[in-house]
Amino acid sequence: MNGRRSADRAVWAGYLFAIGATLIWSGNFIVARELRDSVPPVSLAFWRWFVAVAALLPFAIRPLISEWHSIRANLPYLSLTSFLGVTVFNTLVYIGGHTTSALNLSLISITSPIFIIILARLFLRELLSLRKAAGIVLVVAGVIMLITGGEPARLLSLSFTRGDLWMLAGAAIFAVYSILIVRKPAGLGVMAFQLSTFMLGLLFLLPFYIWERVTGPPAVFDATAIYSFVYLGVFASFFAFVLWHKAVLISGASRAGMVYYALPLFSGLLAWIYLHEPIGLLHLFSGLLIVSGILTANYERKG
Repeated sequence: MNGRRSADRAVWAGYLFAIGATLIWSGNFIVARELRDSVPPVSLAFWRWFVAVAALLPFAIRPLISEWHSIRANLPYLSLTSFLGVTVFNTLVYIGGHTTSALNLSLISITSPIFIIILARLFLRELLSLRKAAGIVLVVAGVIMLITGGEPARLLSLSFTRGDLWMLAGAAIFAVYSILIVRKPAGLGVMAFQLSTFMLGLLFLLPFYIWERVTGPPAVFDATAIYSFVYLGVFASFFAFVLWHKAVLISGASRAGMVYYALPLFSGLLAWIYLHEPIGLLHLFSGLLIVSGILTANYERKG
């Protein structure tokens, strides 16, 4: 009985970690659009991860040193994980933010759980149960209702920009990153893993940052940009990635991925609070479908 309760608490902790990471990430798309005219995309990614490394360093330097042997032994794995999850994913979000809306970014990003479920089935042998499939159907129905304003026929007339396609590529890459987390070597703790991937990802970004500085316009380091760098580096990188890492390790990639579907709900809520965008019955009903789908897909019968 105690073992069962401990397992239940761990599962709920995994969900809470995934919700926390998704809530923090929901502001990333607003920042991507807000700074599109003042900070080039690679520069935004570079300074985000520079701040993230600086914020994480005091907490993770000792684990990094003590686990250095394991880091060296797993350098190819860490390089691939950091390149996809740090260097490429968010840079694609910021590139996409130049030619599409924040709403499109958040909506397209939630295709990532579909990629996660497919990859988890192929590489981790995670089963796609009937309940999980039903949950996905509910979530997709909610998202379609949100995109089309309650008129699904409008899907036939939707057009996609280059930014939408960049974001779709980013969603697929984030799914691969989430699967790679499950494969994390047992000898690496969360802090050492995050700091090593952040530092490697920043290193891989450096030549692209230099190229952008030489060939493009300089970034405008005003108060808005500095506050955004702090938010992205400390919260959307340090806190959110640690929370997501824990969520995937505790709950599994597919379960954590289903919680990621709530991203447009959090983005819409933030837009209502900070940008005073209206929320109507359509948004509430769409949100109800999305939440119902998440709960259905993740429900487990106790026996």
